Amino acid sequence: MSLRADLQALKDAFPERDEALPALFVGHGNPMNAIEDNVFSKTWEAVGAALPKPVAILCVSAHWETRGTFLTTMERPKTIHDFGGFPPELFAVEYPSPGSPQLAALAKETIESVGVGLTDDWGLDHGAWSVLCRMFPGADVPVVQLSLDRFESPEFHYALGRELKSLRKRGILVIGSGNIVHNLRLAKWDDSAADWALKFDARAAELIVDGNDDALVNYLSL
Repeated sequence: MSLRADLQALKDAFPERDEALPALFVGHGNPMNAIEDNVFSKTWEAVGAALPKPVAILCVSAHWETRGTFLTTMERPKTIHDFGGFPPELFAVEYPSPGSPQLAALAKETIESVGVGLTDDWGLDHGAWSVLCRMFPGADVPVVQLSLDRFESPEFHYALGRELKSLRKRGILVIGSGNIVHNLRLAKWDDSAADWALKFDARAAELIVDGNDDALVNYLSL
């Protein structure tokens, strides 16, 4: 089979729809949100219930940084408990969603700006499963993770994200999971936040609503 025929077969596996699924950014915060009922976890549940059920999910988690860009390609991604100091109940959580080698292959072909590697040496880290277990508790939607290249710039990742847009018309839900502001050394554990963190978060929200992508990409200038 030719490369063109292979690519067409991948596209046929994820036919285009009239409406594109959204791209979501989720501030996943404390891993305990996976098992606690609070405003965050309840909102994730509501969002998952309101969305059309995706064919598959492509998740970019802040907790998978690599040299280069990679996609997970295993049939059964493991649940990675990449944290410490939490109760046994959290370590007992498993999110047994299937993977999707087909989606990994399609995403690899969709991204033209950089060569993307395929790997089975990862799984679903808590940036992915702590959110998905509340959005899609049945774990019946295939999930593929896309890594962040720790040696590349915000501009690089912004351009990479734009290349994923076409997947949304094929029933793929694209999720970014991280936090706008994150510094564990300065974290407040009493349900409050530093003034500078609140100001930066509010400014970022304004820029997102205004569609001022350039300012967001150059966030250090803020």
